[in-house]
Amino acid sequence: MKFSESWLRTFVNPALSSAGLSHLLTMAGLEVEELEPVAPAFDQVVVAQVLEVVKHPDADRLKVCQVDIGPMSGSGTPLQIVCGAPNVAPGLKVPCALPGARLPGDFKIKVAKVRGIESSGMLCSAKELGLAEDASGLLELPADAPVGTSLRSYLDLDDQIYTLKLTPNRADCLSLTGIAREVAALTGTPATYPDIRPAPVSTHASRPVVLEASLACPRYCGRVISGVNARAATPEWMRRRLERSGLRSISALVDVTNYVLLELGQPLHAFDNAKLKGSVRARMARAGESLKLLNGQTLTLAEDVLVIADDSQPLALAGIMGGEASSVTLETTEIFLESAFFAPKAIAGRARRYNFSSDSSHRFERGVDFGNTLNALERATALVLEICGGEAGPITEARGELPEHPPVRLRTARVKKVLGLAFSADEIAALLGRLALPFVREGDDFIITPPSYRFDMEIEADLIEEVARLHGYDNIPAPAPVGTLAMLPQEETRRPLFRVRQLLADRGFQEVINFAFVQEAWEQDFAANMNPIRLANPIASQLAVMRSSLIGGLVENLSTNLKRKQSRVRLFEQGRCFLRDAGAAPVPGYDQPWRLAALAYGPARPEGWGNDGRKVDYYDLKGDLEALLAPARLSFARLDHPALHPGRAARVSLDGRVIGCIGELHPEWVQKYDLPTPPVLFEIDLDAAVQARLPVYAEVSRFQPVIRDLAVVVDQQLALQDLLEGMKAAAKAPIQDLQLFDVYLGKGVPEGKKSLAFRIVMQDTQRTLLEAEIDSALADLTAYLEQNFAAQLRA
Repeated sequence: MKFSESWLRTFVNPALSSAGLSHLLTMAGLEVEELEPVAPAFDQVVVAQVLEVVKHPDADRLKVCQVDIGPMSGSGTPLQIVCGAPNVAPGLKVPCALPGARLPGDFKIKVAKVRGIESSGMLCSAKELGLAEDASGLLELPADAPVGTSLRSYLDLDDQIYTLKLTPNRADCLSLTGIAREVAALTGTPATYPDIRPAPVSTHASRPVVLEASLACPRYCGRVISGVNARAATPEWMRRRLERSGLRSISALVDVTNYVLLELGQPLHAFDNAKLKGSVRARMARAGESLKLLNGQTLTLAEDVLVIADDSQPLALAGIMGGEASSVTLETTEIFLESAFFAPKAIAGRARRYNFSSDSSHRFERGVDFGNTLNALERATALVLEICGGEAGPITEARGELPEHPPVRLRTARVKKVLGLAFSADEIAALLGRLALPFVREGDDFIITPPSYRFDMEIEADLIEEVARLHGYDNIPAPAPVGTLAMLPQEETRRPLFRVRQLLADRGFQEVINFAFVQEAWEQDFAANMNPIRLANPIASQLAVMRSSLIGGLVENLSTNLKRKQSRVRLFEQGRCFLRDAGAAPVPGYDQPWRLAALAYGPARPEGWGNDGRKVDYYDLKGDLEALLAPARLSFARLDHPALHPGRAARVSLDGRVIGCIGELHPEWVQKYDLPTPPVLFEIDLDAAVQARLPVYAEVSRFQPVIRDLAVVVDQQLALQDLLEGMKAAAKAPIQDLQLFDVYLGKGVPEGKKSLAFRIVMQDTQRTLLEAEIDSALADLTAYLEQNFAAQLRA
């Protein structure tokens, strides 16, 4: 809804600035989406009259004008102004910028010589004043414009344009009358509305009206107005108000109907009465009927579309748009003026079905005041007679069953409970009185009958909202919540999830959050899941299943980053996955475990002068994972996984329990998803990441440790993890730690074999170890390796 402030203030004029009025409307639920001036800032521009025009002696396109600016000249002497506009002519009234004036764009007018002729000002076009985008010449003003008057005052250019973003339930504010009613109620300022009186009937010309669809059209009023002058000019004040409300001036008859639409909120339509045959009928369209609309669109009508027709053909889409065949033209001398109420359900969606909309349909589908139908017709009649002349015939009216607005009970106690404010019954009565809502008191309760223009008052909550609006949302206190605070326990065996995320962020990873619904291809590629959990109503056709792995989302994130020229990517995500729970049979169930996944791609370290550009590999991410779960010791074993490279993937176990996987992305998916090089990634149970181990006291030895290296040759296919686990299980005191530090294949090692070198740390907390104890421990460990893994000491 768009309107000018000056028009609104002719109805109600509160002591508020433009910004204050905007805030008031917004806080009352009528959001002001935009507030803009009708013209940019400029000054010292007056109405002037061109007295004389002569050709410039040294320029073909320039003219020297003598211009009367009225009392502003002081001496009464006309100004001499050089002008190049093609439409400048003696007797023309135009805007004149005086010396010292400042125009839009900070353009200052000075006395200057133009081709040797002195020019004391500037005659202006609409474009130069910022009033139009294009201009072919000077802005021509009406002949009765008073010379010397400030142009801003004459054209009301200090006006402001409000654009309201109304919610669908506030159709009563789709008019200046409705907005004025709200402002009057909010501020207590008295409002003045148009004085509507029955137009004098001076002819018997009429046309019968028939309601064949009384449920869709329960009220239809019309009258014939004869002898109208369709070529009459629309008054400047009306055209200005229409244009500032976003409607262009078309012709006097059409402008009157649009003006009443904006003023009272009642859509009207004028038919050329000479083009009508027989009665005017409100009926449903018949199969196969077609109608050419005013917008040039020809429609084939469905049988659920309400039309206005005569005895021979459809004339208009009821409540939406008129037809071209019965439209008024400049040759029209007799009109049939329509004012009707159409049920919102009969209009809603019909215009959108045919891919257009109109101001009339916008109002009717939300609800128009059915008590104002006759008043709007009388108001439009008076304006037509005033502007176009003519004689009005009697009003023809047909009625069906109008909507009922049943009374609604408002309880004072309920208002207090919902709003949290101690309103008294008298205070509520005063607020309701400002809205002019008819009510009856029953003790502290109110029985309110909603007026015909309020379609949004149906239940008690609607009335409580009205009380809150009028009281002012700004005036409702917002007390801080009061409650007992207690420090929550933090288990030592679990670390906060935030700490897990922070650890990964500290190692250069960035967190992502992806949708839990994914492409079905991801489930097949990365999880070999051929029976994913499907969504009944997906938000997009490609996001139709629930994820059982986080890997697909990270690969998609990587692809997006690569398209944006990111060469080094570190991502992680924690979230739920969704699995079918076979253990819930015979009733199908679902398991929703929390998972943690990370992906690394590109150089192992950020770009720098000291880096060699080495690409990130399996061992880099393995180190990140071990650091994340430290001090817990993880074990890794070879794994075949649908998402990971065969031979470059491992199963991750913690305390004998498998918690996830780690590895390089499978080459097939690297190619399919257009990745230049394969990323490495891991996915584990989030529960394993948040586990924390309780500190356990261990005495620190004061004695020097003994370090020995042990190199053995074993079968090349032997898994290191199996060997390490066996050695740790067989190791006896004083062995404290053992770690692999070298793997060798080549000269000196038989084919099919590999050499593994371990560093063994031995220490006692009570004494220095003897050489015999050291040799015995090494001998026992060597014997174990020989017996269980066919290992041989490397020579």
